[in-house]
Amino acid sequence: MKFVLAAGGSAGHVYPAINTARAILELDPTSEVTIMGTDRGLDTTLVPPTGLALELLPSAPFPRKINGQAVAFVPKFLTSIRLARKFMKENKTDVVIGFGGYASAPAYLAAKSLGICVIVHEANSTAGLANKLGSRLTSNVATMFDGVIPNARVIGMPLSEDIVQLDRHRERVVARQFFRLPETGPVLLIFGGSQGAQSINSVCTAVLPELLAAGVSVLHSVGGANFEPGSEVIDPSGACYIPVPFINRMDLAYSAADLVIARAGAMTVAEISTVGIPAIFVPLPIGNGEQKRNARKLIDSGAARVYENSGFTPEVIVGEILPLIRDVRELANMEAAMNIGNSPNAAKELARWGLSCS
Repeated sequence: MKFVLAAGGSAGHVYPAINTARAILELDPTSEVTIMGTDRGLDTTLVPPTGLALELLPSAPFPRKINGQAVAFVPKFLTSIRLARKFMKENKTDVVIGFGGYASAPAYLAAKSLGICVIVHEANSTAGLANKLGSRLTSNVATMFDGVIPNARVIGMPLSEDIVQLDRHRERVVARQFFRLPETGPVLLIFGGSQGAQSINSVCTAVLPELLAAGVSVLHSVGGANFEPGSEVIDPSGACYIPVPFINRMDLAYSAADLVIARAGAMTVAEISTVGIPAIFVPLPIGNGEQKRNARKLIDSGAARVYENSGFTPEVIVGEILPLIRDVRELANMEAAMNIGNSPNAAKELARWGLSCS
């Protein structure tokens, strides 16, 4: 069978596509899988190292208001549909699985026009525009959360096997060696998505001296644009600050850490709940609050805490988060509350669905 997995844009769209592609090829090595992305997204960075085929469409973001972008949208969007249709027809595509993002809407429409089986996967607690469109074109709809799209099958998030199979406590020593972190003492992991998060970065670096002096080491994914070589710090206490532009081995980052500070994207929430690491969420303050809803079950269960972006201050870190990361009993309680019923086999379930789609 020949698959097109449509994503485009952010890591939160691309990684589920990559994980599903790997699951398809594991179940049926004779299948052919192409990731369909956009020429301006992270697809061009994240897909090539996997060895998966990549087909790029022009990026055509949906306009939110009437302006110059809205005028340019229509011809770009029609071009993307035409190119997607041409690729699927020439390559005799059997199944299209879309994950949202700029490439998904053209892929859905192209597949529908060719009579190709379409499956939609929505990761967030609120469906995006592309997947709202896709769900009108097919009855094959999967979600991570219940109640997001009517009549959808709740399967969880397609995660990598490195995350699904991770025993983070067992890998702790190896993980800390990998990141050159101390073998003992608490470690705080900070990341704000694939591009970093400027507001989280600035607050955390402002209190770095206090964290290090208290013996807390920090592994910080700052984003490529914010990374400065040589900015590592080793404190007399033995704690250290390790900034990196991007973390490719999230399994080892979770294993090295005792507590996470992060945004609440769907992929991040799914990974954190699967590996069972206590978390502090600072939801992205845009959209209609979907990030906070993504993390709601973890917050309500006591497995995570949440701070609004405007309320996430240096005083909060020093007064609340620093005592927490040094409280072994409370961290254990948060970890014990982690089980929210997320399916660890979502990638394989989606792969099996695709292989049986007709």
